[in-house]
Amino acid sequence: MTDTIVAIATPPGRGGIGIVRVSGPAAAAVGRGMLGELPPPRVAVARHFRDGAGEPIDAGLALYFPGPASFTGEDVLELHGHGGAVVQDLLVARCLELGARPARAGEFSERAFLNDKLDLAQAEAIADLIDAGSAAAARAALRSLDGEFSARVHALEAGLVEVRMHVEAAIDFADEDLELIAESGVAKRLAALEESLVALAAAVEQGRLLQEGCTVVIAGRPNAGKSSLLNALAGHDAAIVTEIPGTTRDVLRERIDLDGLPLELQDTAGLREDPERVEAEGIRRARAALARADHVLYVVDATDPQALTALPAELEALGTSVPVGVVYNKTDRAAAPSGGLAVSALTGAGLPALRAHLKAAVGYLGASAGTLSARRRHRDALGRVRERLAAARAHLATAAGAELVAEELRLAHDALGEITGRFTSEDLLTRIFASFCIGK
Repeated sequence: MTDTIVAIATPPGRGGIGIVRVSGPAAAAVGRGMLGELPPPRVAVARHFRDGAGEPIDAGLALYFPGPASFTGEDVLELHGHGGAVVQDLLVARCLELGARPARAGEFSERAFLNDKLDLAQAEAIADLIDAGSAAAARAALRSLDGEFSARVHALEAGLVEVRMHVEAAIDFADEDLELIAESGVAKRLAALEESLVALAAAVEQGRLLQEGCTVVIAGRPNAGKSSLLNALAGHDAAIVTEIPGTTRDVLRERIDLDGLPLELQDTAGLREDPERVEAEGIRRARAALARADHVLYVVDATDPQALTALPAELEALGTSVPVGVVYNKTDRAAAPSGGLAVSALTGAGLPALRAHLKAAVGYLGASAGTLSARRRHRDALGRVRERLAAARAHLATAAGAELVAEELRLAHDALGEITGRFTSEDLLTRIFASFCIGK
């Protein structure tokens, strides 16, 4: 981190304000080279931003944050100018002339993490807040950014350290290790840790759903009303609807907010035998979408006796391990059989029950005050912690020895450390920060 980095911190395109951010040991020199003199720390000052010949490039506000009292923990300079691509590029070019280099994606947040301004979970929450697809997701990300998620992980770590201390101490008394462990209540402490872990894992899973959302594929025969159902759920005419079979030839995607849960609905080509060539390609893409879905809504025309008869065979032929919910459409014209969801895309009947089904199918309980922004890797890490704690308890039950218990607890501790970055491989850090936007 001896380099000084620069990047545009605002989205590309035209806007009222564009921000160029500089961080590193040469930030002060860059500021003097462009402004003539540095502004007072943490005070916004109106200045002209000048090129190497002293000519103005732009005019705006300049802010200087000496390290370590800055976002990155380094000296930081921000230039708030006019939001035009040409002006912003000229400002960056001048910063490069003065000794900075272009920042990688996420490098400002990475430096904040490496300088102990944020832990890894908080740094990821920054990206989650920027990418939030709903108000509920944004609130959850802000809670994690404020440290609520990290605090719960640290509390688990503190409890785990206590247990490890008792077990490690018992190892020094090989003849009495299991008796000492039993006397110190390690089994009860592990049970309490597992209980806290289950509660945190539940909050993390809700946060993951809020952040990552789910993909729901709408499949079925041609003219079953798949596109009409997509339009009804989306609340507008996102898909073309006609009475001609095979109207949908490609996968049509539409994002909706379902009580805070981001859902991507995918309308697919009708599944049937012997389609013409273009439609066959649409069916191939439909089957590929089915394999990647989190949930499938298989739509059946309740007015078509042949479709009702063929339904069991068609469900078996889907050949997917993804959960499938059967939706009987057009129930405004015919009664639906039992065992599925009865809806009418035309009148909207049954849509509230369908929405409730979708939330239940993916395990979404709704955004609450305790929901935390989290990612799949956090869920996986907590799962490994739970496995290791269960293994430690099993060793205790079989009197396998303190050394085996201690090793399982060490592995559990390492898995917890991956969440906040206390124990995280360099490759994982690179992948995480590479997913951030430039300038953040």
